[in-house]
Amino acid sequence: MTKQQASSFSLAIRDDKVAVITMDIAGESMNVLKASFADEIDAILNAIQSDSSVKGVVIISGKKDSFIAGADISMLDSCQSAEQAQDIARMGQQMFDRLEQLTVPLVAAIHGPCLGGGLELAMACHARVATDSVKTVLGLPEVQLGLLPGSGGTQRLPRLVGVQKALDMMLTGKQLRAVPAKKAGLVDEVVPVSILLEAAVKRALQGKTKAAAKDKGLLAKLLENTAPGRNLLFSQALKQTLKKTQGNYPAPVRILEVVRKGLDSGYAAGLAAEAKAFGQLCMTKESAALRSLFFATTQMKKETGAGDTQPKPVHKVAVLGGGLMGGGIANVSSTKAGVPVRIKDINEQGISNALKYSYKLLEKKFKRRFISKAEMQKQLLLLTGSTDYSGFHDVDLVIEAVFEDLDLKQKMVADIEQHCAEHTIFASNTSSLPISQIAAKALRPENVIGLHYFSPVDKMPLVEVIAHDKTSAQTIATTVAFARKQGKTPIVVKDGAGFYVNRILALYMNEAATILLAGEPVEKIDRALVKFGFPVGPVTLLDEVGIDVGAKISPILTEQLGERFAAPAAFDKLLADGRKGKKSEKGFYLYGKTAKKGAKTVDNSVYNVLGVTPAGKLSSEAIAARCTVQMLNEAVRCLDEGVIACARDGDIGAIFGIGFPPFLGGPFRYIDTLGVTNLVATLRQLQAEHGERFAPCQRLLTMAEHNSRFYTE
Repeated sequence: MTKQQASSFSLAIRDDKVAVITMDIAGESMNVLKASFADEIDAILNAIQSDSSVKGVVIISGKKDSFIAGADISMLDSCQSAEQAQDIARMGQQMFDRLEQLTVPLVAAIHGPCLGGGLELAMACHARVATDSVKTVLGLPEVQLGLLPGSGGTQRLPRLVGVQKALDMMLTGKQLRAVPAKKAGLVDEVVPVSILLEAAVKRALQGKTKAAAKDKGLLAKLLENTAPGRNLLFSQALKQTLKKTQGNYPAPVRILEVVRKGLDSGYAAGLAAEAKAFGQLCMTKESAALRSLFFATTQMKKETGAGDTQPKPVHKVAVLGGGLMGGGIANVSSTKAGVPVRIKDINEQGISNALKYSYKLLEKKFKRRFISKAEMQKQLLLLTGSTDYSGFHDVDLVIEAVFEDLDLKQKMVADIEQHCAEHTIFASNTSSLPISQIAAKALRPENVIGLHYFSPVDKMPLVEVIAHDKTSAQTIATTVAFARKQGKTPIVVKDGAGFYVNRILALYMNEAATILLAGEPVEKIDRALVKFGFPVGPVTLLDEVGIDVGAKISPILTEQLGERFAAPAAFDKLLADGRKGKKSEKGFYLYGKTAKKGAKTVDNSVYNVLGVTPAGKLSSEAIAARCTVQMLNEAVRCLDEGVIACARDGDIGAIFGIGFPPFLGGPFRYIDTLGVTNLVATLRQLQAEHGERFAPCQRLLTMAEHNSRFYTE
């Protein structure tokens, strides 16, 4: 075997005359593609082509659990023009075209994430062998950064998996496991990790073999292979895309255009259109905002939340309460963090419900072939339950998810201090009660912290880590690290009523309620905020969360933060009428048997209960402005009061916690876009028209005087 080493790539010619290219970027946990690699790859390919004895080539990663996670996004920030970004795309296209044009078979040996530019590289190979590991996923997630695949991905993917599947993957950023990827035609062979290299070498030695044509079915053939079919396919895709994005995201529309161009005018025209669209999208404000979010979350992963203090390992977790939240917390602790979880509830039924919650989620993954039967059973065995504190002696972290009752939560703290070790952390999943009050009677208050999840726990990415004034740095660091293992994005926030997310959400929801009581129709309010960019409207959200939950939180916020948080009194009428929202199948919308299948319909009787005659007078823009400026104003107050440490945390909290439009970058980036002086002027106008709840906070006024911004880059 002969070897040749470059800085990030090494070349080894095996005795069987298969060249193995290994990519391993020093000092990085994952491989990413960079423009600077072009010369290295050129040199390696030249060496292969100059050796006539080489019978095949395999590209593999030197990382333990990663193939190539994508391209280095930071290189796009140095681009000053669309043309510069377009040149980067062209360079990638040319590099991968050269790979594809190799005269000997080229096989990608894939284990771990194969995403973005990594998948574009793999698709340029003549065959792809992937491992059956749950860590192996393939996808083109560029749309999530406001971009499209720029190195030939928009042209190669449709040819491998068909137009419909390709559009589904590119428009959503959806990732495929190895087995579904093989079924789709994206992967040629799925093997265990232990034989990945040998399987890839064997395939390379077979010579270039044309993959068996995937039978698309008659309907797919008609849609993809005929002009009328393509017209219908792309018009429907555009219609669905605009419905989902509300026209706020330019990248999906450009993906449709570029794919269509390649199909209609050929590969070369498709590549030219792809590079041009990539360059133009790179310069959009939407992509800039989405990339800033990516960099922010990446940066946060390197932080402990407590300065230089390092976290302690968490080997076992306990969850108090087997309800919906408790079941969700137990699920992410066992399935994602991979630790044993002990669930305690006052009765066996609560434990059974929590176990059933995880079973249903795991069963769904098994049926979709995301996990094996053995993996499903392994994860279920991590969950146990008890109606007492047996099995709690060796627990490192206890997460409480019981009713919002201060006396009950304080009793939980006392019980844990009695039955657990001195180092055991007590984390409360309260949504409104200050952590300092929960820890008021604790013997070890330094171990008490807040860990506020959002429902449903298995889907919502954010968790607020709430430290009171006596919480230790060690407790903070350990809790933050464990939240990340659960698959969450944690932000550390200061203790106080509503913390950060619920505090900014409350004013947004209150304003929507005030607008409703003034006569604006329910569906009009919701449509206005969905058009603005929220995933659901505020009235729908109130039904989803529970009208009763909002009623409980509002007095706590009002008492501690002021009258601007007082919910409209008319909402008491809703609870008196038994309207709690979706969970009681009675709220602002129709549910159950009274609801129309496939349609969301307002329950018009709610207007009678509230004493309102709907007659919309405001524009959608005016409705959205009134609700969102309340959120922006309060977010700045939270920053001013130290509830959040920085604007970055506030942006991530709002996007991941309540679905603030990602393409706007979060409340603080959006304020920078609006201009702080313009926001203050809007607030002043609304203050004059509607009252003191719109008074701009002092920090906004100070910033307006100096015309300053939250971000300087």
